[in-house]
Amino acid sequence: MASGASKPTAFMLLILNMGLYFFMIIISSWIINHGIVRSRESAAILTIPARIFPIYFPMGNLATGFFIILSLLAGVVGFTSSITGLYNLFLWNAPSIHATYASSLASLSLTLLAMGFACKEINIGWTDSVLRTLEVVTIIVSGTQLLCTVATHV
Repeated sequence: MASGASKPTAFMLLILNMGLYFFMIIISSWIINHGIVRSRESAAILTIPARIFPIYFPMGNLATGFFIILSLLAGVVGFTSSITGLYNLFLWNAPSIHATYASSLASLSLTLLAMGFACKEINIGWTDSVLRTLEVVTIIVSGTQLLCTVATHV
């Protein structure tokens, strides 16, 4: 069973991750809504292969679509994982700690995938300030999720 010293650390990291993932959900949802509203006028000038994708993001670059969808998915899975992790942390027995670790590992893998697309978007070039904020939050939450995964496994 996990040691008692990592329980407060895991609790604080789960609270922090829950807030960061909620912030990530809000920003990526706003960007998707903005892309849906402006896609008709922005995508009218594009050629046929680019016009097939139903959401065209007027800000960012070609990696923006993948990054936004994956960050929304990682945000929802991470937020749910943090809530169930807090519940399992209050129980504090061996099966609940293993369940917390498994859900934390799943959200870590999705967050690292979104972080990879965030790094690719930074590497490609110019992005809007809202996208930069989402990139920074994604990179920060991937580090804190890694620490949370380690804290629940210890």
